[in-house]
Amino acid sequence: MRIAVLLAASLLVAGCSGSTGGQAKQTQLTPITPTRTGTSASAPRSAPSSTSSAPAPAGGLPIAEAITWIEAGPPIDAAQYHIALRGSVTTDLGDDIAFTTPDGTSCMTDAKHGSPGLACLVEFTNPPPRPQDVYGQWKGGWVDFDGGSVQVGSAHGDPGRFASGQGRALPTDTSLSFADYRCRTDANALVCVNYAKQSAVRLSADGADAYACAQQVTPPPGIGARYVC
Repeated sequence: MRIAVLLAASLLVAGCSGSTGGQAKQTQLTPITPTRTGTSASAPRSAPSSTSSAPAPAGGLPIAEAITWIEAGPPIDAAQYHIALRGSVTTDLGDDIAFTTPDGTSCMTDAKHGSPGLACLVEFTNPPPRPQDVYGQWKGGWVDFDGGSVQVGSAHGDPGRFASGQGRALPTDTSLSFADYRCRTDANALVCVNYAKQSAVRLSADGADAYACAQQVTPPPGIGARYVC
């Protein structure tokens, strides 16, 4: 039995090695790297997918946050916003600007008639109530923003600057610059900054909110609410 074991071992060694000049030649084995499941370590990593844009900042926050959000929206060409549309009629506004947001807020400037500010018609859920002794048609959703103040709700005997209709739609995730202003909208709110006055306003169905130093004060006769710095 011992002889048989030795003979078998000799045959095994002979089968695994060759003889060259009387020296045994070892067979070199190439190590095998285990294959990982999933992404290979050498494969390029894909860039993280972009997240949806953040919603408009809430009112009352520092104005820097409002400006940062507005400026994060790529600028859109303002040339297409110098007209107002009413049905099939198009009115050239000259240097003035008109635009409409996804939630239906319509804004327009009226510098050609001596008004330097931006006016917007907003569909507020709870607009300011009509004050006493107000003449003319009360428009609780009429907002005037000239940079120095924000006035919400006022009386108007006629549509004023909005007689020509409303501007083109302002897409979300874009920003529109004109005069001292820059505006951006998401699906629910419009935020505009006046760089000259370093003030900003947020308009949505929930109401009008100001940023930075703005404080609500007693409005003058005929105005529903007023914010000033």
